[in-house]
Amino acid sequence: MLNAASSTALTFSSTPNFYRSPSSLSIVLPNPKTIISTYARSSVLAVMEKAITRGHLTVADSEGVHHFGTRSKGSNDVYLKVVNNDFWMRILFSQDLGFSEAYMMGDVEVDSLKAVMDLWLDNESGMDNLSSAVSRVTSAISGISNAFLGQTRSKARLNAIASYDQSNELFKAFLSQEMMYSCALWTEAEGGVRGDLISGPTPGDLEAAQLRKIRYVLTAAKVKPGDRILEFGSGWGGMAIEAARTFGCEVDTLTLSKEQKALAEERIKAAGLQDVIRVHLMDYREIPPSFEKAFDAFISIEMLEHVGSKHYHGYFKLVDFALKSSNATAVVSASTFPESRYSGYQPEDFMRKYMWPNSCLPSATALITAANTGSEGRFTLEGVENHAAHYPRTLREWGRRLDANVRQDLIVKDYPSLKDTAEFDTFRRKWQYLFAYAGAGFAKGYITCHMLTFTRPNDCPATCD
Repeated sequence: MLNAASSTALTFSSTPNFYRSPSSLSIVLPNPKTIISTYARSSVLAVMEKAITRGHLTVADSEGVHHFGTRSKGSNDVYLKVVNNDFWMRILFSQDLGFSEAYMMGDVEVDSLKAVMDLWLDNESGMDNLSSAVSRVTSAISGISNAFLGQTRSKARLNAIASYDQSNELFKAFLSQEMMYSCALWTEAEGGVRGDLISGPTPGDLEAAQLRKIRYVLTAAKVKPGDRILEFGSGWGGMAIEAARTFGCEVDTLTLSKEQKALAEERIKAAGLQDVIRVHLMDYREIPPSFEKAFDAFISIEMLEHVGSKHYHGYFKLVDFALKSSNATAVVSASTFPESRYSGYQPEDFMRKYMWPNSCLPSATALITAANTGSEGRFTLEGVENHAAHYPRTLREWGRRLDANVRQDLIVKDYPSLKDTAEFDTFRRKWQYLFAYAGAGFAKGYITCHMLTFTRPNDCPATCD
């Protein structure tokens, strides 16, 4: 008879050979998972042998220790311990997404997540050889879906629930007091973009850098007392509160998250600004007719990543609809892809699967083009800035606060499943992975962070003659 088991063997009964019947022969076949895991392991190790040309990697598993690349002074030296053989299959079939899953599940342990990310990106061209027919097909399906289906209203709502409708307590634990979930701007007052690495972080640094970013955006928008601002993407009200409190503006801000709206309104009321700030639970595509040509400024801070390439044109058409025809400014910021990496359809990766489903990073050029076509030429591009260098420190600061403040007992009331220690560890590793993954991407130029400023045609610059 044929038996499926985890090892290969031929077994016979104790009956002498000349009495043995054919049915007494037992063949034990390997477990299919073991076969695939073995193949995956050998394939991944073979690719690493050729792929790691910059830095050094040590991989330890139950079968031994393997070294790849060359150690040299100042080079990246990574140690990786495989705890579960599922790791090999995840890497073979899903590459970097597979590694993120292996890390979150505890299938692999590393001495430094940042070092792993840097090593992967430094040797990216060689790692591409891990692609298989299976992963190419599945990635293509995901990318095509994002490109041609875009963000329906129902999908946008589901995405908000997946990413932001979590626990306000979680975000309070690692964000600054302003609760800005976006790139801060660092100056020498905090030691610059590497000040935390050189002299160590100082309490209040993140708050100072985030407040600077808000004021920088509002200044770029040229707002003055009495102006009315439209914001797509409320966050927890940080920008709106500062615009009203310090700049004397009136703000209408839109969000899809009930959790965000509730806390934003609580914070706005505590600041005594409920009469000049209105938080709308509304898709940006549903702004009312009363918004037509009603606003002096438009601001959106890192919300465009959730719009989708199919909708950039319509997005800026609505911005044009809402802004006054003259003396009006739009400021948008977003995490972006460099033009060489940008595509309208983007396959599933860690960010799009586990943090922001169906998100799509634009490029600066794609947004500038959409602003021009969507407004039918009624926007003048005034400024383009890349703040990518400021993001790694922002992410490091969030990571430190996450490690210090996110405790199991703090968030278990919002996440009952996290009573299980293994579940909580997976949850925490997801956020740790996010900060390291994104930080390496910005630091290596894999992703960028642009702020674009548009004015109306013939709007005068500051007095210059």
